[in-house]
Amino acid sequence: MKRRSSTALRAAAVGTAIFAMAACAPGGSSDRPADRPAGEVRTDVAAMGEVTLTIWDQETRAGQEQQITQLNEQFQRTYPNIRLNRVARSFDDLRNTVKLGLSGNEAPDIAQVNNGKQDMGAFVKAGLLVPLDGYAQAYQWTTRYPESVRRLASYPDGGDVLGEGKLYGVPQTGELVGIYYNKTKLAELGLTPPTTWPEFDAVLARAKAAGQLPIQLGNLEKSAGPYLFGVAMHRHSQPAAETALALGKPEATWPTDANRAAANQLLDWARQGYLTPGFAGLKNDDSWANFAKGEGVFHINGTWLTPDLTSAMGDSVGFLRPPGESITGGTGLPWAISSKSKNPDAAAAYLNFITSPEAMKVLGQTANLPVLDAGQQQVTGLQKEVFDAWQSASASPGLVPYLDYATPNAYEVVSGAVEQLLSGAMDTEKFLGALQADLDASRGGR
Repeated sequence: MKRRSSTALRAAAVGTAIFAMAACAPGGSSDRPADRPAGEVRTDVAAMGEVTLTIWDQETRAGQEQQITQLNEQFQRTYPNIRLNRVARSFDDLRNTVKLGLSGNEAPDIAQVNNGKQDMGAFVKAGLLVPLDGYAQAYQWTTRYPESVRRLASYPDGGDVLGEGKLYGVPQTGELVGIYYNKTKLAELGLTPPTTWPEFDAVLARAKAAGQLPIQLGNLEKSAGPYLFGVAMHRHSQPAAETALALGKPEATWPTDANRAAANQLLDWARQGYLTPGFAGLKNDDSWANFAKGEGVFHINGTWLTPDLTSAMGDSVGFLRPPGESITGGTGLPWAISSKSKNPDAAAAYLNFITSPEAMKVLGQTANLPVLDAGQQQVTGLQKEVFDAWQSASASPGLVPYLDYATPNAYEVVSGAVEQLLSGAMDTEKFLGALQADLDASRGGR
């Protein structure tokens, strides 16, 4: 769940117009892409002739860039008749341009697409993505991926219910949002990694008293605030209630005692001076870089930072699940096929290649978290802590989806509301009211 600024909001408005046009254009809802039966899928890549695949991805961080570069090189050596035209963008840039790209005349063949209703769900509704069930059968993805993973890239034709309907994407990576900690600083404070919330509170207080920054935070893009709020929710709520909110379930509601306690927890951390001074004007990337330089005892962020923090901090960095059962996470951005691709069989072959068991080994070797087979990787240090956390979380009901999956506007609403809560522009009741209003609007109002 990453954030963006007013530029992104303007892009979202443009995207709304795009979807309206897409409904009347080829690939739109009046001309939905067919779900090809497995028997019609061509899997002999060498027999597909000379093909160029244009691929839009956001694998731009150190370990991400390494893995996709290696896999692309291996793919082209294996299938020299397929040329890969890779277009790499940051997460925010990709998300802001993929709406235009998929509906344009020069759409990419393949794109990574955010799982949420406002992205993948909207693209499915507009007929911009190819359903992959036939390919899943042909390539045995239903065996490769457990149902819990496939569910996070599945939608019905209306694009309104995540976890139901047809498969529209396959991921390479798993993701968790947890607590990175500086081992050296903890040792200097005479403390060990906290395993309970009272222990976590004690570390925050001890760090502050010793003149250390307890929690390194940068929320300029509004991306980190929801991560922090998620951790507070894990403390005060239960996995089932959190999951219901994240998926916008009918029984979900925001104004509860648990969510009030979570919102007040954020305010308490801010009032106690536990957060980076001026965090509202600090970029998320600058924040984790400052943490890597030794500024902060804790940093709450995603496992996608594992390669960068390992490179910068070596054995001085560790990773914790938040105390208790809940942890936010899911899959990395799924790879999807455009309904305008002229070579969907070649595109599916590429997806199969970069998600194979051999590809999972490459992901592990480049310090990424493979969505599959993480327990079979030979890793040490921070990477082992992350892999162990994923193995336990992915097999438990405590794995809670990102809050921005809930509604078509949840991405903007949640991030904006957390920012206003932390700035004092909203009190707890107005904050929860804003989240509830968005949930109600997605249900047609109450």
